[in-house]
Amino acid sequence: MSRPGAVTFKGNPMTLAGKAVTVGQNAPDFKLHSFEKGALVAVTPADLKGKPTFISVVPSLDTPVCQTQTKKFNDQLASLGDKVNALTVSLDLPFAMNRFCGAEHITNMRALSDYQDRSFGQNWGMLIEELKILARGAFVLDKNGKVVYAEQVKEVAQEPNYNAAMSALKGAI
Repeated sequence: MSRPGAVTFKGNPMTLAGKAVTVGQNAPDFKLHSFEKGALVAVTPADLKGKPTFISVVPSLDTPVCQTQTKKFNDQLASLGDKVNALTVSLDLPFAMNRFCGAEHITNMRALSDYQDRSFGQNWGMLIEELKILARGAFVLDKNGKVVYAEQVKEVAQEPNYNAAMSALKGAI
């Protein structure tokens, strides 16, 4: 399934692969990867159950808007400590994500990459077919993996609604 015109990128209509994730549904499956302690580590939704999960989705940490989004959410997540799982997801390689997060002191979010099979992008309806990158968005899951907040930013070059996402996360705690 494809959704033509689901988002725009600098004003140009783009097609998203898969169905949009909606509030009330269970988190779709994915297999993301991080680079931790010298090894690639796989992360699935099952690994996140037990506490609320915040997922920030960005096209690439090598771009200014994605960097701003990641830094702002990282700062806002600091007060929640280990009460939540917090992720930033992109198609950047795990090694590049680690470099950025280390250089920018991103310590409140795990950097997870969808580079291997794009299962997050396809199953969560966030893969831009024309560009083969993820659209911008934010999701909140409750401790059982049910979606309680879903934002797919209409214009990929714009920032998400930080207040709404963080309010939903705090409400899930």
